[in-house]
Amino acid sequence: MTKSSIRSSIILLTLITAAIHLIFLNIGIYREKGSIDLLFTLNGLGYLGFLGALLYNIPAGRQRLVHYAFMAFALVTIVAWLVINGDFGDPLGVFTKAVEVLLVVFLWMHLQRS
Repeated sequence: MTKSSIRSSIILLTLITAAIHLIFLNIGIYREKGSIDLLFTLNGLGYLGFLGALLYNIPAGRQRLVHYAFMAFALVTIVAWLVINGDFGDPLGVFTKAVEVLLVVFLWMHLQRS
C-alpha cells in the first residue's frame, strides 16, 4: 500500500468510528434517556481531535508522538469496551471495535513509512 492510501484509510476509519460514537450511539441513548452520553461524545470528539492532529503539518519529531497517542487512544477505547460490555452480542460494538483495530494497524503502518 502507498502512504497515500494508508492515510486515506486512516481518515475513513476514524470518521466511521467517530460517527458511530457521536451520532449512532447517542441517538439510541437519547431515545432511551432523553439526553446524550458524555463519554461517547468525548470519545468521538477525541477521535476527530487526533485525526486533526495527524493531518496537521506538525514537526517531524512530534509526528511519532501523535501516532502513538492516537493508537493508545484507540486501544484504551477497545479495552474499556471489553471491560464494560464483556460480551460480543452487540453487532455495532463488534463492528466498531474491528474498525478501531484496523485503525491501529493502519496508524502503525503509517508510522513505519514516515
